[in-house]
Amino acid sequence: MNGMADSSIPNMQRIEVRDLAKSYKVGGRRVDALRGVDLTIDEPGFYGVMGASGSGKSTLLHLLSGLDNADRGTMLVGETSVNELDEQALTMYRRRSVGVIFQKFNLLPTLTALENVVLPGVLEKLPPAELDARGRSLLEDMGLSDRSDHRPDALSGGEQQRVAIARALFFSPAILFADEPTGNLDMVSSDRLWSVLERLAGERKMIVLMVTHEAEAAARCRQVFVLRDGRNAGVIDAEELDPSELAARAASVAGPV
Repeated sequence: MNGMADSSIPNMQRIEVRDLAKSYKVGGRRVDALRGVDLTIDEPGFYGVMGASGSGKSTLLHLLSGLDNADRGTMLVGETSVNELDEQALTMYRRRSVGVIFQKFNLLPTLTALENVVLPGVLEKLPPAELDARGRSLLEDMGLSDRSDHRPDALSGGEQQRVAIARALFFSPAILFADEPTGNLDMVSSDRLWSVLERLAGERKMIVLMVTHEAEAAARCRQVFVLRDGRNAGVIDAEELDPSELAARAASVAGPV
């Protein structure tokens, strides 16, 4: 659905992270999830984040998407200093400026696919005709025109994730964050979803930043950032690498992923 960009949203095709840190208390002890991450993305494209379990991959995406607050450091997304936003501004940032998809599809079970997709617009009280037009166009783009009236329990896992992507794209964000988006899918559905994300990055000239542990997914990316012990251990130019080569390169930087 190119051409739906909202002119009121600034160009946000840039991410700059400096000295980003985040810790949690687990069972009375402190766990340092991020220990000073530096990361820069300054062009649209499909990017990946890899690393061993506990390296801080999901924490990084949660902070960038405004779902959690950092203890230290700066996050610049476009011209927006995410760590300086108050709760109301963070809500609008999440709703309009970025899109987020998760391993769990987070669809409302009582709503149809179309109703799930248009939910962000319903919250902003857009006119019904506009909601319907945007929602149906997005579902068509995801290859789900014939599934608009189906509820999530009547959809396959891959179809549910594509509905979630359509919902994340409702306000045409410049950045899409994807946290292990194929973790609950079979290989055929996973491969289709990676193709969708790769296509969106190219056609919409947006940044797609995906956390993954799968070399098959990361090999589709332009660059892969490898986290180790809460820090950025290195960046891999992935475009010329096959999955086995990428896995070996990532393992040399951060150990098995």
